[in-house]
Amino acid sequence: MILVKNQNQLFHSIPPEEWKRLLPHFTMVDLELGMVLYEPGMKMTHVFFPSTAIVSLLYELENGASAEIAVVGNEGLVGISIFMGGETATSRAVVQSAGFGYKIKSSILLSEFNRSGPVMHLLLRYTQALISQMTQTAVCNRHHSLDQQLCRWLLLSADRLTGNELIMT
Repeated sequence: MILVKNQNQLFHSIPPEEWKRLLPHFTMVDLELGMVLYEPGMKMTHVFFPSTAIVSLLYELENGASAEIAVVGNEGLVGISIFMGGETATSRAVVQSAGFGYKIKSSILLSEFNRSGPVMHLLLRYTQALISQMTQTAVCNRHHSLDQQLCRWLLLSADRLTGNELIMT
C-alpha cells in the first residue's frame, strides 16, 4: 500500500518539505485486535500513526486494575512520550479496533521535532488535544452514568473509524 497524506490527519498537516524528509522512514504495519504496542516503562523504539485502527491508552494500577485514559485513531499518534522528554511509555497502548497504521523510528521523529519547525508545533498541538481528551475522560468517568460513559466511548470510536459500522467484541 502506498502512503498518502490523508491516511492520518497529522500526515495531512505536515508541510511538503518536512513530509518529503519523513516519508521514506514510515513503514506500514498491521495492527491486530488486542496487540500491545507499549507497556508502562517499556522503551519506545517506534511511534505509531493509526490509519484505520484504533488504539486505547490504558493506565494500570499496581493491583492490576486499569482505566482507559484516551483513544487514538487516524487523528493522531501513539508515543508522545518520545518528544515530550521520555524514552519509555507511561501507559499501556492496546489495539482496540484492528486495522493498519504506520510506524516510524522514534529517533527519526525526535530529530524532526528537535528542528523546532512545523512538525514540532504540530506534535505539540496534538499533545494538547490528547491532554484535553484525557481530561474529559477523567471527568466523564467520575461524574457521568455508565450509560453516558458508554455513549461517549461509542462516539469516540465511531469518530475514528473509516466506515459507518462499529464492530464490538
